[in-house]
Amino acid sequence: MSKQIAVRLPDEIVAFIDRLVSEGKAHSRAVVVNRALERERRRAMAARDVEILIRAGDDSDMDSLAEHVVDTPLDLE
Repeated sequence: MSKQIAVRLPDEIVAFIDRLVSEGKAHSRAVVVNRALERERRRAMAARDVEILIRAGDDSDMDSLAEHVVDTPLDLE
């Protein structure tokens, strides 16, 4: 299920989105916006996970967490 929403974006952001679409890097403006929001959602979830680990007081696994994040792709394809 999806909902249509209206947002106002600065001209330079819209130009960037349109350039991605015109270069064939995305099928539509909606795809670009959705990718950006999904990326932000994943970033927020990762930040929450790190906060949980810090509160747990077990920082011994932070190196392996960092190594995992480095190898995680950023784009949804």
